[in-house]
Amino acid sequence: MLKPNITVWDETQGTIGPYPNGIYTAIADFLRESGEFGKIRTATLPEPEHGLTEDVLNDTDVLIWWGHCHHHLVDDTIVERVHQRVLNGMGLLILHSAHVAKIFSRLLGTDTGSLRWREAAELERVWTIEPSHPIAKGVPEHFSIPHSEMYGELFHIPTPDELIFISWYEGGEVFRSGCTFKRGLGRIFFFSPGHETFPIYYMPEVQKIITNGVHWAAPTHRPSITSGHTPEFVHKVK
Repeated sequence: MLKPNITVWDETQGTIGPYPNGIYTAIADFLRESGEFGKIRTATLPEPEHGLTEDVLNDTDVLIWWGHCHHHLVDDTIVERVHQRVLNGMGLLILHSAHVAKIFSRLLGTDTGSLRWREAAELERVWTIEPSHPIAKGVPEHFSIPHSEMYGELFHIPTPDELIFISWYEGGEVFRSGCTFKRGLGRIFFFSPGHETFPIYYMPEVQKIITNGVHWAAPTHRPSITSGHTPEFVHKVK
């Protein structure tokens, strides 16, 4: 079986919070160190075509998307290109504030991913409520993130296909922090913990969830498909 190729996309370049080389590099590093994947590349908003050329996407099995406050700067042509690739079978992981990314809204068919939020360094406890799901494999019943940004309901998204994790915050709010969707032949996993001012992506539990998410979202093979072609990806039964 082919090891899936991954592209980690980020709207920023350079140091951000506790990530001296950027969040995209931190995520790419732990995925690369796992030895479980094929080619791992990064792409960022300032690059030509945001680093997501036809050639890059045709060689990507799973795209990881992290965004924060520059969603409006993403070119609609690139959004449509990624959208077609997901419909054709490319997996997509949407992280943290990418809940309002253009591509997430496009795939979910809604113009809002709004939610309650509070930017404070407070405790988040993530509960695994679907322990039999592949994304939850090896993840404890619950784990705590000492300092996190609060995301709370109501979260304006369609009802997820699967709800795997929910989060509780010390202010009393709860949030659907890990859920999946299927669009066309593509699998989508949204996971909310990951505010840029806290070292959340260095946590082993978070790294495990993202690693599992990549495996779950990956197709079994990667035919060369460009936008508008007939879907050809096939997913294995898991």
